Amino acid sequence: MASTSAEDREIAAEQAYVDTVHERLDESAKVAQSLVAEGIARGHVGNEGALVERDAMVYQASRRLSALNAAHDGLVFGRLNLADGESRYIGRIGVRDEDREILLVDWRAPAAAVFYQATAQDPAGVVRRRVLRCAGSTVIGIEDDLLDAAAAPDDMVVVGEGALLASLSRARDSSMHSVVATIQKEQDEAIRAPARGATIISGGPGTGKTVVALHRAAYLLYTDRRRFESGGVLVIGPSTVFMKYIERVLPSLGETSVTLRSVGEVVDGIRASRHDESVAAAAKGSSRMLPVLRRLASAPQPGEPTELRYFYKDDVLRLDARQLAGIRRQLLSGMKRNRAYTRAPAAIADALWRQVSGERALEKGESGFLDVITSDDAFIDFVEAWWPPVDAVELWQTLPDRIGELANGVFNEAELAALKESWADGEPRIEDVPLIDELRYLLGELPEKDDDDDDVPRQLMSFERREREERDDRVRATRSIEDDGYAHVLVDEAQDLSPMQWRMLGRRGRFASWTIVGDQAQASWPHPEESREARAKALDGKPEHVFRLSTNYRNSAEIYDLAALVARHAVPDPDLAEAVRRTGEHPEHAVVDGAQVVAEALERTRSMLDRVEGTVAVVAGRARLAEVDAAFAGLVAEHPDRLRVLDGLDTKGLEFDAVVVVEPDDVVEESESGWRTLYVVLTRATQLLATVGSTERWRAAVS
Repeated sequence: MASTSAEDREIAAEQAYVDTVHERLDESAKVAQSLVAEGIARGHVGNEGALVERDAMVYQASRRLSALNAAHDGLVFGRLNLADGESRYIGRIGVRDEDREILLVDWRAPAAAVFYQATAQDPAGVVRRRVLRCAGSTVIGIEDDLLDAAAAPDDMVVVGEGALLASLSRARDSSMHSVVATIQKEQDEAIRAPARGATIISGGPGTGKTVVALHRAAYLLYTDRRRFESGGVLVIGPSTVFMKYIERVLPSLGETSVTLRSVGEVVDGIRASRHDESVAAAAKGSSRMLPVLRRLASAPQPGEPTELRYFYKDDVLRLDARQLAGIRRQLLSGMKRNRAYTRAPAAIADALWRQVSGERALEKGESGFLDVITSDDAFIDFVEAWWPPVDAVELWQTLPDRIGELANGVFNEAELAALKESWADGEPRIEDVPLIDELRYLLGELPEKDDDDDDVPRQLMSFERREREERDDRVRATRSIEDDGYAHVLVDEAQDLSPMQWRMLGRRGRFASWTIVGDQAQASWPHPEESREARAKALDGKPEHVFRLSTNYRNSAEIYDLAALVARHAVPDPDLAEAVRRTGEHPEHAVVDGAQVVAEALERTRSMLDRVEGTVAVVAGRARLAEVDAAFAGLVAEHPDRLRVLDGLDTKGLEFDAVVVVEPDDVVEESESGWRTLYVVLTRATQLLATVGSTERWRAAVS
């Protein structure tokens, strides 16, 4: 290992190179900024062509400027010394000098792949791999791996004990960070998997599944930007807390065009952040909900008229409930309800015309009849009341009053009671979002009305116009009725998705490639077989590329040994990764009187905030969360960036330096998947773990 003076000289040399790269980056940013200004100036010319040119120039230059600014922090992070004498620097984006010579290789480029794939067993021409730790543009440390000692020059300096182990010991903060400098070989293989089909990344807690998947999204954008940027990349995570946690990763890699949404925000205009209780959640997520929603979408709306009487000339025309029901079935045959909205007036008018028999009434024929009925407000009012356009959210809001009749034996009494209770406040939960989405597709979109249509239903126009409109409808029907499709869909914590959620995501990924990340041992969805079937339908036969990550970089072995006991109790044959470090800090367990549990947890948390530099999480069951929130409000106010109070599900995908679990038995008992949720909670801690409870039933069960 290098002496301190040798290390200082190496850092100084690397600093000089990093300064050169940053100078070029700043020059590129100035060019991009000048292009933005030039583009805006072109818009002052006043003609349409100049405006189009302005918009294109400003858009492209602004995107480039945004990428350059995002990549500024930690721009240069790696260096390869190759056996042929070449030095190759690796960074977040590619940078060239004024002569177009490469100063910095983008980490996604083929020339950078060896930085991640070379090992001591197979150095692939790499003698020394160096990781540069930077704060902004300042090099603050270096860590070397000597991969081919036999090929190393005598004067080659080797510094540090390895970049990965050094990074594992650093304190966490409130955001996930790029691991682009410390990606390991098995992770890199998943990142660079073929773009087509579905890439499945599995592995236990702490194996880096999430950050690998995010780096894969950045890699795909780099390798085929036109396809993935124009089609869109959608990243789905389990909660708003999680999405906030990961939001900086892709921008730090120079990618700012990706759509990040929690599973409760997939549908535009809907934001749900709370989960249902377990019985209601399981009922809403099950595919058993499908027939209920289909019946709801096709059923008459409350208050719809059940009879029509219309006077025309000498005839009294009538449509009773049975006849109207027949017309309803006819309209819904092969057509979505809202699409049929434009055909309802003609269907009613045709049924009425068939009853016309009087001599005066027949005198002007069907066209004369349509002319009269078109201008009759009473008829138009009836049609609007009988076949109104239906909004998916408004229809979903009628479910509490109609679930009993619509379910028709699908759900038992306990499930029906839980469902009605879940809708009591009228606010959608995370589990309601796929139901609303399903209704959107069952109902369909209303066709756009032509400017010259005024208020006249299109089906009451001339027969020639009707035929033309019907042809246009057929053309439109060959396209997607929604604009929800993406070129790539990335799903994290996929083991938690219900069948209804898989249907919702499947619509967004019909023509997409996928990255699916999960671990069945951490699943909160209680019926894995049903979920697997729904996932297969969502992927629709796409080829799958499967990768398993085997090393736990997050937890100390002391913490993971305990968590593994819970995992084995939760599921048969869990996928347990190997923890790579020991700290000597074993989990602590306190058993106190029930009335003292929260107070004891508060004291343990104060102690942990003193013992670690980074973040601390306090985790409680949902039933106790409000009490814990109130008790910890003052401490959270003292440490707003370091302390979080969460329930078990909201810890998904997160990590903290220390975790305090309040009454673990509450977490176990609150749902069918309680043991799996406890496993998740225990594996959020990187350094310290403590549990506080009034019993130790959970420990007795796993020991």
